[in-house]
Order: sequence, then structure tokens, then C-alpha cells
Amino acid sequence: MKTICLYFEIHQIIHLKRYRFFDIGTDHYYYDDYENERSINDIAARSYMPALNTLLGMIKENNGYFKVAFSLSGVGIEQLEVHAPQVLEKLQELNETGCVEFLAEPYSHGLSSLANEETFAIDVKKQAVKVEEYFGRKPTVFRNSSLIYSDDIGAQVAAMGFKGVLTEGARHVLGWKSPHYVYNCNSAPNLKLLLRDIELSDDISLRFANTDWPGYPLFADNYVNRIAAFPEEEQIVNIFMELSALGIAQPLSSNILDFIKALPACARAKGINFATPTEICKMTKSVGSLDVPDTLSWVDEERDVSCWLGNAMQREAFNKLYSVADRVRIANDPRVCQDWDYLQASNNFRFMTTKASNVGLDRGIYSDPFDAFTNYMNILGDFINRVNSLYPEEIDNEELNGLLTTIKNQGDEIEMKDKEITRLKTKLEKIQAAEEKLKAKVAKPAAVRRTAAKKVEKVAEPEK
Repeated sequence: MKTICLYFEIHQIIHLKRYRFFDIGTDHYYYDDYENERSINDIAARSYMPALNTLLGMIKENNGYFKVAFSLSGVGIEQLEVHAPQVLEKLQELNETGCVEFLAEPYSHGLSSLANEETFAIDVKKQAVKVEEYFGRKPTVFRNSSLIYSDDIGAQVAAMGFKGVLTEGARHVLGWKSPHYVYNCNSAPNLKLLLRDIELSDDISLRFANTDWPGYPLFADNYVNRIAAFPEEEQIVNIFMELSALGIAQPLSSNILDFIKALPACARAKGINFATPTEICKMTKSVGSLDVPDTLSWVDEERDVSCWLGNAMQREAFNKLYSVADRVRIANDPRVCQDWDYLQASNNFRFMTTKASNVGLDRGIYSDPFDAFTNYMNILGDFINRVNSLYPEEIDNEELNGLLTTIKNQGDEIEMKDKEITRLKTKLEKIQAAEEKLKAKVAKPAAVRRTAAKKVEKVAEPEK
């Protein structure tokens, strides 16, 4: 029986402010708060809330038949917490249905998987903890930023304990193979791979409202008929996209939500099921390994990482940022770590691209890639100066790690002694209270005897 796996990504760009060279060393705040608040409220009103309400209605109407998965970046969750908590509340309501799965991904929505293995592992663990806090379940399936994947990344993900990975069904990787099967990682056979169907996904996320597209208008029954027409042995159809496709990339006026809402009924009529990624990993065997020696993604025609690291500017910024990755990780300073998460976000490098793309790119405050590079490098210069001022550059990473470990151990020892002092103070107070109680108990009979004695003396006094 054919099964559709429907997945949506939720990530919010952290907009950097205009930062001049002369701001380095004097201004350590890098963000455009107004634009961050404006943009997330806009996308929540025009996309997230209408789309999530529609998906919730679909789940309730179909009594457990319709299922869907989401992946939220940690920085996206932070922005939702501050500016649009109603989105998180709606996601929690969806979670309570039991028909929704939440996936793991890098907290920063960054490129750490391409740079530093330890930083990557921390990035993923941090997001998984955040997801478990909100939705009560630890993620078991992973999707990397923009579905970035390779054999090496797969091995790292498997080592973290995940059972499956979502990635792109890129033609240059698949060759004659179909994306409608479950494969496994070449370097870690127990890690299953779910591959996005590019055409079916992009028909919704990129082309749905395009009146010049030969497939326009797209109707739910015709869409499902295409899935039903796949060869019988091709059982798994993965349709992955950003949630903002529903309302932003494809405006609500295009009736995109009516299309989505009609999918379950059309699929049920054709005997097609819906399942979450974890369900598919559990119930479907791999048909074989997939060899992915070079990194792929779901972006642009090349389906590689050239949109982030394709030119000298991007590589310079990337290498400069991750040159301090170990020091940031060792130091573990809260404010530095928050800036680190925001500066890692992949859109910072995407704004610097000089290549043409079939997907429109809004650079925000930047006039061109060189402007984006200059602004980012100014901020990065200040950030690295802060890291080095906290922990001098002449102290190597091993020595810094030793010093901070010593400080941490001393802090733990002080904390333990403080707890012991508090315990002893409490014990002393109890002893003093018991002593006071005992004194009062002893004093009471003595007072009674003195009072009785006085009464006797008064009675015994002779009359005058």
C-alpha cells in the first residue's frame, strides 16, 4: 500500500542590523529587533496560523488517518516564543492529537555539519532537548538544515542515535533509482534515508499559484492520481517543504489550503495512507544503501551546498566563523553562545551568493552579495574579538579547556560546601528549637510549684 509522508519545516530568519566597521568594539548587539518582530508576525498571520489550523482540522476530521511531521529550528522557536507564542500553542495542540511527529535538526539552522563534528552534535542535541521540552517526546528522526546530507554526515547522525534521516531525492545521486523507496546510509546501514520527491513537493511549494505553469491549475484529485499511478512496488512518497509555502510562497488567495485540505479524501479513495517518518522507518525495510560521497541539499538546480559556500566570500566568512567553534564550545558563555547560534544560521551565507537561482532570494537590507559579506564580516569581527577578550587568543584550546574545567570543578566544590553549610545551619536551628522546647517544658513545672508554694504561704499566715 502506498504511503505519503508529509513534512513541513518551520524556521525564522534572524535579521542582522546594519553594522559598520566603526561599530566594532563599541556595539555588541547585532540584530534588527523591529524587522524580526515584523517579519515573524507577518508570516504567523499569513501562513503559520491558517496552515496549522487547517492541518489540525484535517487530523480531527480523519480520525487518525491523516498524519504530518514538523521540524522547528531552535532559533525559530526562540523567535516564536518572543513574538508569536500562539504558533507554539497551536503546535502543542496538534501534538496532542497523536498524529504529529517533531523531528530533530541543528538548533541554529546552520552549516555545522560541514565544519565541526562536536559543534554539530551539540547543535543537534540542543534542539532535541528544546523539542522534548515543548512536545514531550525525544526526536528519533533527523533532518539537517535544508536537507544537507552526505555519507559522512549520515555516520555522524547515526552515532547520535537517530533511526532515520530526511534528505533530497537528487537525480545526480539516485541515477536510475526512484525516490519512492526507503534506502539506508552507506556508512551506517541501520540509518534509514527518506528521500524527498522533488517534482511533487515543488509542484505545491514553488509552482501551485503560477498561472504560466503547464500544470496550472493543480487539483487534489489529479495530484493523488499521479501518486496512485506510480509502479506498485514504489510505496513511499515523501512530500517535504517549508510551512511558509502555504500562505507566503503560495498566497492564501490561490486556494492552496483548500488543495491541502482535499488531499486526505482523495488519497483514501485511492487506498493511499499517510504516515510519519518514524512510522515509515519502523515498518519499511531498506531496499539498499545509497552512496552519497558529496554533499547534497534541496536548494537550487545543483542540489548541493554551492548556494552557501560557492564563492570566495562565503568560504571566507564560513572558515572565519568556525575558526572559533572549539573556543565557543569550551567557554560555554550564555551570551556568546546565543550570538553563536544566530551567526551560524545558513541564511547569513545564502545572502552572499552570486549564483543565479530558480527561487527568488530576498536579501533584506543588503543591496548585493558584497554588501551582505561586508556587514556580516564586521559583525563577525566584533564577535571574535569578544571571544578572544573573554579567553585570550594566546591560550590554546587545550589550556583553555583545562582552566575552565578547573574553574568549573572549583565552582562545583563551592556549591557543594554551600549546600553542606545550609544543611548544618538547618540542623543547628532544629537543635536550638528542640533545646528551647525542652527548657520551656522544664520551666513550666517549676513555675507551677512556685505558685503553689506562694498559695500555701498565704494560707498559713496568722491573722493579725
